[in-house]
Amino acid sequence: MSLPYLQPYLGLSNGLNTLHAAGAGGGIGGWVELARTTLGSNGDNIDVSSLPDKRYYMVLANTTCSGLARHGLRYNSDSGTNYSWRYSDNGTPDAYNVSLNRIVIQADNTATDEFSVTYIANKSDKEKLSYSQDIKQIATGAGTAPARMETVGKHAQTSNPISTITLFNTESGDYASGSECVVLGWDPADTHTNNFWEELDSVTLSSSNSRILSNVFTSKKYIWIQVFGKAVNDAANWRFRVGYNTIDTGSNYANRQSQNGSADVTPTSDSKCDFGTSGLTVNTGAFANIFAINNASNEKLFITHSVKEETAGATTAPVRTEGVHKWANTSNQFNIIEIETNNGTSNFDTGSTMRIWGAD
Repeated sequence: MSLPYLQPYLGLSNGLNTLHAAGAGGGIGGWVELARTTLGSNGDNIDVSSLPDKRYYMVLANTTCSGLARHGLRYNSDSGTNYSWRYSDNGTPDAYNVSLNRIVIQADNTATDEFSVTYIANKSDKEKLSYSQDIKQIATGAGTAPARMETVGKHAQTSNPISTITLFNTESGDYASGSECVVLGWDPADTHTNNFWEELDSVTLSSSNSRILSNVFTSKKYIWIQVFGKAVNDAANWRFRVGYNTIDTGSNYANRQSQNGSADVTPTSDSKCDFGTSGLTVNTGAFANIFAINNASNEKLFITHSVKEETAGATTAPVRTEGVHKWANTSNQFNIIEIETNNGTSNFDTGSTMRIWGAD
């Protein structure tokens, strides 16, 4: 399966990068909003229906809860035992379930905020395959680490494309009013010019520096950040911080992360979010993908994945890091971000770059 969500950074010339660079009307194609449902009152399900047939879907789900709740997915209102999934909960070894009536994408059922990003391959004559990343707040405040879950799922249906996606609460409570599910679509043949993701800022270092600092940007509810960094010299862990107009360096962050499949670590009441748990070595690069839900009156939730080159050549495997993070601020949307090395002596090389997209 191709990975169109990487193309705006990598600059592949399918029209997606052109549109991001030029703004609305600057090109064709890209992720377009197909439909969304925002609850006006408490409810168990969030149905997004009448979806056009697109080869790929990206599903953004953000919920608050009244009572116990956890995310599940159903397609085309199918409540039969036609789903199976494999998952890792908070970095534990994989487990799986088969022949059930939904795909569960979060194991924790606490009545707290939740955010997930799901990719779905939607070919009418093939089983529908999905990959989900989910963060659950667990408790307010930087003293508690969030929960995370990664899930791959399939819907054993090979007759029709997906036309309805349901965010399905598997527990006894409800999704609260304001909870939302947004479905984006992407297809190689798309010719629209109303891309969902708007470029908010782009920063490329013209000289070596210990951090890549964004400009203050017009913030949005949904944020997508991509970073490529190369080391001038040995560097400690990558980390990021956010803020409203200025970077927050206080102990207002909580984290959960894993490197190369190791057991999760959970730094809390921290002054930053580490998202690359080992340093870059000289002249090596790393790439990171970050999604965030950025509601002003809620804690800000982040999902991060990064890959580090390690050393040049095919004889050394790269390093991967997966994590979820939160910023315990409930007063403002963040509108500035920095990516930094955390030993105070190492620098990112010239050409290291960060790009930020957003949407409401």
